[in-house]
Amino acid sequence: MHNQQHKMLISLLTALCISGVIGLMFGKLGWGLAVGAIIWALYQVRHFSSLINWLEREDDSEPPEAPGHWGSLLDELSRLQKRHRNRERDLRSVIIRFQQSSAALQDGVVIIDNNNNLEWWNRSADRLLGLKAASDRGKPVMNLLRDPRFIRYYKKGNYEDPIDLPGPTNPDIRLQYQISSFGNNDRLLVVRDITRLIRLEQTRQDFVANASHELRTPLTVIRGYLETFLDQDLPRPMARALGQMQTQSKRMENLVSDLLLLSRLESSHHISDENPVHIHNMMLQIQQDATELGRSQGHVISLEADPQFDLAGHEVELHSSFSNLVFNAVRYTPSDGDIVMRWWVDDKGGHFSVTDNGIGIDSVHLPRLTERFYRVDESRSSASGGTGLGLAIVKHVLVRHGAQLSVESRHGEGSTFTCHFPPELVLRSEPASAESLTASADEHDI
Repeated sequence: MHNQQHKMLISLLTALCISGVIGLMFGKLGWGLAVGAIIWALYQVRHFSSLINWLEREDDSEPPEAPGHWGSLLDELSRLQKRHRNRERDLRSVIIRFQQSSAALQDGVVIIDNNNNLEWWNRSADRLLGLKAASDRGKPVMNLLRDPRFIRYYKKGNYEDPIDLPGPTNPDIRLQYQISSFGNNDRLLVVRDITRLIRLEQTRQDFVANASHELRTPLTVIRGYLETFLDQDLPRPMARALGQMQTQSKRMENLVSDLLLLSRLESSHHISDENPVHIHNMMLQIQQDATELGRSQGHVISLEADPQFDLAGHEVELHSSFSNLVFNAVRYTPSDGDIVMRWWVDDKGGHFSVTDNGIGIDSVHLPRLTERFYRVDESRSSASGGTGLGLAIVKHVLVRHGAQLSVESRHGEGSTFTCHFPPELVLRSEPASAESLTASADEHDI
């Protein structure tokens, strides 16, 4: 560009020199320079108009012929234009291939702009979400996907975990929504049909539930006969054998009960009803049960609870979850150990924690603690009488309440299990009547 400016300046000076010489010949230097400048300007305007006409055609025609600096400028613009068209052709090819590949995807892909409006989606999104390109493009996503659970998921901005919901056009299918942020607060929504996976999981859950249910009757019969035999005056070896049989049958019965409970929890990711749950009273009941469970070991079980706040949720499920955490601490804390139950509320929501100074857990085991039947130490867990399902039950109860479980532990230094509940579930405490406390205690006894 600097070279072109230099050439144009030289052409101007040349024109002025020639016109000045001619003007001197006639004794009119000023007029000669003025006429020369006008002629030079008209010449530049003519070539400039030719350039503009060529640019406005927007075709592949060759640039017009021009001498001097205008010819060089036109050649340079022609090269730039060809590079631009080649780049545009390559980009168009990439876009076409992207559209073809996205159309072949079984998963729906939706691009949402920073104003929460639908910008683009593939054919699978048409099929799964019922979107229509002619009428839905540019509309707010929350006006088209109106499920309150999706709206809460979209607004919270934390998209680490996907959400599973019925299809908006066909409730018989199950869709998984996963959102990722990119660019200037734009979002990419991926929708996957997981109906088949859900059905397979449901088949597994039904099998576990049915098998567990069918096992309860023979176990009840076996335990009944064992109790009858143990009431008799039996030889010591037989009494010892029958006692071990009774212990193992009781353990089997606990396992069946936990399997049935876990199967019921897995049947839905959301609780069907939310009622005020008096957390302080529940913790008092769990403290009594845990004290009785660890009476022979001399554990000190203390309670630190803010009585001003309660939770909205399913009382029986929360009681099962909290008691599992406390009973685990009792089982895996050596004699004369300390166990602390805490309940507090802050800006992030409500928190229930159980801290012990027991054997602790190595960090390598922490990610797998909530898996079914996962045991850190097989022999020690079996001796404690646990079923291996307690933390799995805790996890599913918390998921149904929109809560999360965090674990902090070091081998030989104890552990802290904390349940974090969202702020919308925290309630101001109301005094519980004696009748409700009695009914709650009877329900948990059952």
